Amino acid sequence: MPKIPKKGTFDKKLLSLSIVKENIRLSYWIDELLSKGKTSFTTSQLKDYYVRLSDVAIKRSLDRLVEKQKIVSLSKGYYIIVPPQYYSRGILPPPLFIDGLMQYLERPYYVGLLNAAAFYGAAHQQPQEYFVFTDFPVIKPTKKKNLKINYISRKKINENILEKRNTESGYLKISSPELTAIDLIQFEKRIGGLNRATTVLDELVESVRPEMINEELLSEVSVTAIQRLGFLLEKELSKKEIADHLFEQSKKAGLSFFRIPLKLSETTKGFHSDERWKVIVNTEIEIDE
Repeated sequence: MPKIPKKGTFDKKLLSLSIVKENIRLSYWIDELLSKGKTSFTTSQLKDYYVRLSDVAIKRSLDRLVEKQKIVSLSKGYYIIVPPQYYSRGILPPPLFIDGLMQYLERPYYVGLLNAAAFYGAAHQQPQEYFVFTDFPVIKPTKKKNLKINYISRKKINENILEKRNTESGYLKISSPELTAIDLIQFEKRIGGLNRATTVLDELVESVRPEMINEELLSEVSVTAIQRLGFLLEKELSKKEIADHLFEQSKKAGLSFFRIPLKLSETTKGFHSDERWKVIVNTEIEIDE
């Protein structure tokens, strides 16, 4: 007469079979999403599709797929799918998921600094850090798979001074060349300092359109960043035409210039000041070739 397994053993086998079935079911669903060109999903969408699965069963299945690196959790309730061609890096390139993530968070945004400059051919290499501008409240950095997404907060995000770029999964909002130029100077410490910012600016300036430097743009940015940018354009990069236009538009917008250091963290004693931009030249700029 065959032995009847103990209740505890029987329950464990049933549980194991149930987990396998759930994982297979969810894997099929994810593969179906990929076949339709979708690279993300929310737990709400998953629950709507698998109404009979409990929250515990769904969480267990998701956790196992995260362990297998088939999906990545970017925010509570929001996952991105890792297609086979990206298994080696363990995550999608940020341009393929940033827009979807920010829509999920219901936050305005744009990709800026070195990441935006790269779209205009003005970055030597894509940095491991990704810079996303959004409004308040502040969002903590996202750290996943050797990738760090830094969120920089502004009072508001003006869609009129942004551009859109098509991607495999939709589109991406990035700062215009003109806004990128100003942001590079205002947030130069975030990208390695003023020398690096000026080096990128030297390439980016070829994409800058003087007519797009207007009162609307200048009202959205720091006056001190405008002063430092104007000085660098005129004195370091020999882009007098663009510098002249920036100066004229600044005056038209009623901006007041006060004396500020070129390098904010250095002393200003004993250094001469540029009269036009009111910039105290307390450092030498070195542009990488």
